[in-house]
Amino acid sequence: MKYIKFLCLLTLLCLFSPLTTVAAPAKPNQQQKPVQIEADHMLSTPKDNSVFFSGRVVARQGMMTINADELTVYYNSTGKKGKVNAGETKDIKQMLAKGHVKINQDNWVATGDTAKYFAAQRKIVITGHTKVWQNGNMVSGERFILFLDSGKSIVEPGTGKDERVKAFFYPGQADKKQTH
Repeated sequence: MKYIKFLCLLTLLCLFSPLTTVAAPAKPNQQQKPVQIEADHMLSTPKDNSVFFSGRVVARQGMMTINADELTVYYNSTGKKGKVNAGETKDIKQMLAKGHVKINQDNWVATGDTAKYFAAQRKIVITGHTKVWQNGNMVSGERFILFLDSGKSIVEPGTGKDERVKAFFYPGQADKKQTH
């Protein structure tokens, strides 16, 4: 039992050390800050190179916070699949947050049903009743895509006949506090 606890702790320490940000474009050294994840439950599956968190999940790195019902982290391993060795590194391949997803960073807040982070493309895709607030302005749609390196974003409507992207811009609201 002690070995399993040690293995889970070692997996988490190795897994999250090279994590890159999952929200708005990173500030210098933001990617190097430690990651803290709290949840009611955790399941590490080394043979699948994944760690699953459930129950009131809160993940923090620097100024960014992700809240969700569930969070699964998929990683690439430099060692043999299913084994954790001293000195081995783990690079994040993909992260999937599900259920009441909320991402906060600085003046940027996004909500939706699911959020996926793709490390190779440095991109986030939030789907399902998506709303994004920044500087007091709000955009909503079914799908929100953010390219972290360029800051470019795309909002897409749902597939229904009358579904459209909606944007609300409020001049002079940049200095007001976000309450989402």
